[in-house]
Amino acid sequence: MLDFLSSYKSESGTGLAALILRFVLRLLQFVLALAVCGLYGTDLHHASQAGVGADSKWVFAVVIGSLSTVTVLVYGIPFVKSHLFFAWDTILFILWTAVFGIFGKLYIHEDPESVGHDNGTGPSIKRMKDAVWIDLVNMLLWLITAVYGAFVFFTYRRRSLHTGRAKV
Repeated sequence: MLDFLSSYKSESGTGLAALILRFVLRLLQFVLALAVCGLYGTDLHHASQAGVGADSKWVFAVVIGSLSTVTVLVYGIPFVKSHLFFAWDTILFILWTAVFGIFGKLYIHEDPESVGHDNGTGPSIKRMKDAVWIDLVNMLLWLITAVYGAFVFFTYRRRSLHTGRAKV
């Protein structure tokens, strides 16, 4: 087993260090996407209990968190080369940028001491401020994996881009 790990080389030409880096990045993406689903899902749950309609901003955040979670799970399937899907990583980066922008505008400048909504009647300002920074980290992680995937795709591609038949 140790021989396999020490001599690991994938078709993309990357080694063990790249494998570990990808694993850590994807694990962080998975955990933080689940955290976002939990943070925003709490407010959606409170709204449904109060008989109030779900706010589209919170639904959007939970949907993006869910898409990210499913994406990481699909990328975790053996033999799926996630660097081939750098365009999807780029789309998720753009969507996380939108989530960060929406909630950053709402909560970054809010004073958590001035409004106390911790009784279940509305979003906790402190929790939402924390969620904004988790959104930012998610955005940056998806940017990193998109750039890395594009780099690996274009650097180690062994076939022509037009037909894919000719070896370069």
